[in-house]
Amino acid sequence: MEAKKIDIDKMTCNHCVMSVKKALAALPLNGAVVEIGSAEVEFDENKITITKIENAIEAAGYPVKH
Repeated sequence: MEAKKIDIDKMTCNHCVMSVKKALAALPLNGAVVEIGSAEVEFDENKITITKIENAIEAAGYPVKH
């Protein structure tokens, strides 16, 4: 089990939080806590990679900070 905090750019309101939550809900995660500017995700690295999680956030319209 892996846990990771992801910093996310251009999130300014609860609508942004809900958009990211929706994108993450479609993934095989064990848990996710989304706040304005970040997401903390818990996942099984045998089921999904951090890159795929970050890609889902970016596909929702929010750039991931590296």
